[in-house]
Amino acid sequence: MLSLPERYNVSTILDRNLERGLADKVAIHWDGGTLTYGALFHRVCAFGRALKALGVRREERLLMVLDDTWAFPVVFLGAIRLGAVPIPVNPLLHPEEYLYFLEDSYARVVVADGGSLPRVAGALSGLEGIKLVVCGAEPPEGTGGVRLEELLEEHAGELPPADTHRDDMAFWLYSSGSTGKPKGVVHLQHDIPYTCETYAKQVLKIHEGDITFSASKLFHAYGLGNNLSFPYWVGAGTVLLQGRPTPDRVLDTIERFRPTLFFTVPTLYNAILNHPGSKERDLSSIRFCVSAAEPLPGEIWRRWKETFGLVILDGIGSTEMLHIYCSNTPEALKPGSSGKPVPGYELRLLSPEGTPVPPGEAGDLWVKGDSALAFYWHQHEKTKRSLQGEWFYTGDRYRMDEEGFFWYEGRSDDMIKVKGLWVSPIEIENTLMEHPAVREAAVVGIQVEGLTRIKAFVILHGEYAPSEALTRELQEWCKARLRPYQYPEFVAYVEDFPRTATGKVQRFRLRELQEA
Repeated sequence: MLSLPERYNVSTILDRNLERGLADKVAIHWDGGTLTYGALFHRVCAFGRALKALGVRREERLLMVLDDTWAFPVVFLGAIRLGAVPIPVNPLLHPEEYLYFLEDSYARVVVADGGSLPRVAGALSGLEGIKLVVCGAEPPEGTGGVRLEELLEEHAGELPPADTHRDDMAFWLYSSGSTGKPKGVVHLQHDIPYTCETYAKQVLKIHEGDITFSASKLFHAYGLGNNLSFPYWVGAGTVLLQGRPTPDRVLDTIERFRPTLFFTVPTLYNAILNHPGSKERDLSSIRFCVSAAEPLPGEIWRRWKETFGLVILDGIGSTEMLHIYCSNTPEALKPGSSGKPVPGYELRLLSPEGTPVPPGEAGDLWVKGDSALAFYWHQHEKTKRSLQGEWFYTGDRYRMDEEGFFWYEGRSDDMIKVKGLWVSPIEIENTLMEHPAVREAAVVGIQVEGLTRIKAFVILHGEYAPSEALTRELQEWCKARLRPYQYPEFVAYVEDFPRTATGKVQRFRLRELQEA
């Protein structure tokens, strides 16, 4: 499916477009202007030259604490072009989290923008030998920091790509994770092209005339594919939105820049649907919407289609596999499912004992494909448990129907065993969300007198208020639509859920709230 030369550097994803005569084509649109492929290429080369001047050597790590601006692809691809290893992370974290990344990765350079600078500076206080590069702001006094814009001007000029092997380390992504500290996921030079030739080509059928817009940020594997590697692979345009992707800002961006491919997560699709006036907004430029990072309830899919006339292609991917490996397609689609394996990937469902499960039964999901991580940094035992030959253990439980569609049943550690029977929290959540009062729902198992019981945390639509009567109504609603033991014995009404950076509900924290 993919043939790359043995010596390969993924920063040449830009060289391809210059060779095709696209130097003057706009690669990036944003509120402040545009950047062509030619200009982007020269900034990438300049940043690689600047890193070399700063003493950065091959395979040394660089921490990226950047929002979605032109600086992100410049820093990411510039580091790779030199042979260094960029590590994009969430720009909205606490100083102690950046300190953990620095100590775990041994990164000697940090690139931060003005919004994240105070927290990054807090992490750097007391550390020695780490160089700070600042974008769009002045470096704090005493840090010895330099401005990215000045570095690019000072070190202008072309830079040939490092003579890397296609199996050399290219970049890391820290997994958002449902539990514990983030894990450094190591990806190789060939991983990005593999996702471009599988999901982007086979499912999205992305082409040079497309314009992508991802409300999910570039630091996450999902956003990195959506708004950097996929469009750059074919010479398409991209739209970058700096700051929080609120429904208003996302809708304004779509109307202004007219993207053809829109990517986000179920939480934001739901928020847009519930946003006042959203039905009157113009989304007619979009040919496909894409959802990932958490399962898309069938009810949200149907409401989106009824409201905007647009189809959402839901799929499942992971940081470890770099992007989506199982997806609905325009030709094969079932709302509420995660679709079928993307060409280039294989899936299997196994019992805890390692035997295949038949269609209709839930099993642990394993995936095989050449975009898989090489290993977890500093996590040897975790790597051995998760990677077995060519297969990666996802930690998700799925069932496959008779037509080959995969249906999410929850995380392996999120499944709830009630009265000796396994219960999928997803099934209960989707049923609750079909009730007119419920905007979102998250279900966990709790311990009551030593026995597991089901508890639902519910976010209501604005016109509804919590009450004992509503709780009984929701319980009866579930009893009428599910098996007798699949209803929440307890219901708590909340304003929001604890979530990961991508909007995924952290059920383990809901369990912690219960225990507190």
